[in-house]
Amino acid sequence: MEAAAVPRSVAACRPAPALPAARALALPRRALAVSIAAASTRRLHLTARRAADGEGADTAPEAVPIEKRFPPFPSVMDINQIREILPHRFPFLLVDRVIEYKAGEYAVGIKNVTINDNFFPGHFPERPIMPGVLMVEAMAQVGGLVMLQPEVGGSRDNFFFAGIDKVRFRKPVIAGDTLIMRMTLTKYQKRFGLAKMEGKAYVGGDLVCEGEFLLVSATE
Repeated sequence: MEAAAVPRSVAACRPAPALPAARALALPRRALAVSIAAASTRRLHLTARRAADGEGADTAPEAVPIEKRFPPFPSVMDINQIREILPHRFPFLLVDRVIEYKAGEYAVGIKNVTINDNFFPGHFPERPIMPGVLMVEAMAQVGGLVMLQPEVGGSRDNFFFAGIDKVRFRKPVIAGDTLIMRMTLTKYQKRFGLAKMEGKAYVGGDLVCEGEFLLVSATE
């Protein structure tokens, strides 16, 4: 007796063949990606809430407003202390603050360059640039703060800028910049009151001026 033919309806009920391995894994991966994205979004929202509450600033600096990201300059000498040391006065006092100082070795001072400085109307009306000679003068005044300290024995009444050498201007300094000047004592002849100093001035991390300075502080 011949076997009965299998009806087409029975064949249609057979289980479908298994999916290829790559296709079978694709669905869980998509689900995992969606889950990771959702978790990342939750973390971002949580970080934003913490930043708004003043928390988590160390882990999310980009969430801190820009006006809160930069610490103020330290103040080793304020303008009143500087005025007690230097004989210069308006419009030629060109150091606003000393932010670091080591007696008989070096000083770091700052000059806030503002459009209200009296030299800008003439240098230049259409492009306000700080004159190079005034940058050198400001650096010499920072050097004077090193020399005119009691530890060095300088005389405020007999203080002179005696010479400059190898001065180079690297970049222009414009209104709105903060000029940071480091003056380092490299040689001092106390008998003659002669001091040789190395000076470097920066705006941010950019070197804008450098040179060698000779200062004289003579006693009466």
